Amino acid sequence: MPRFKLTIEYDGSPFVGWQRQENGLSVQAAIEAAAQGYCQTDILVQGAGRTDAGVHALGQVAHLDLPRDDPPEVVANALNAHLRPHPIAVLKAEKVDDRFHARFSAIERGYIYRIVNRRAPAVLDINRAWWVLPVLDAEAMHRGAQALIGRHDFSSFRAIVCQADSPVKTLDEIAVARDGDVIVVKVRARSFLHHQVRNIVGTLKYVGEGKWGSGEVKRVLEACDRSVAGPTAPPEGLYLTHVRYP
Repeated sequence: MPRFKLTIEYDGSPFVGWQRQENGLSVQAAIEAAAQGYCQTDILVQGAGRTDAGVHALGQVAHLDLPRDDPPEVVANALNAHLRPHPIAVLKAEKVDDRFHARFSAIERGYIYRIVNRRAPAVLDINRAWWVLPVLDAEAMHRGAQALIGRHDFSSFRAIVCQADSPVKTLDEIAVARDGDVIVVKVRARSFLHHQVRNIVGTLKYVGEGKWGSGEVKRVLEACDRSVAGPTAPPEGLYLTHVRYP
């Protein structure tokens, strides 16, 4: 059966996350239902990253094996037709070698986290960003974040329920920048721990508020203790932007 790589965009607000679960509708389950409607048989869809409930994607990647060899644009259009009215769109379908795996073949994942930093309510960004009232110093947040670049034990930023075999990860980039009332935290790595980005953002918020100096981020990292870090930022500000392959 031919294998297709899908590039997917979705609003994570109404879903329990990417992964199929019994407590509600997941993005994975919605796409599998669309594939079943298209091919009239059960189809397994495997994604590059298991985004949490409420987390969005601009460039999630998944793969699936289909019992029909239609052109990629036909596959994308058919899946999109069956996905309505869910807020999920297949941006692109590509035929790939059967050795391709959306998760295990990936060499880089990128995320952004959006913070609307103003006193007025973020009415157009409800479920799309973290609304933070106190004025944040984005430059201080960026300086503190640079201590996280490289290969480290990220236990301080790891969820208690994280199932990764090791807390050691390599963060290739982290940058914090302000554009008007919006602060964007950008991160890149081969892979991430559960809640790693959201826990980092919660810690950087403390720096931005002036509760901690920029140097505290390094202290938190070296403590390898989740209890010394900042809170977990809410899911609605997080976006999976891209997944890169060799």
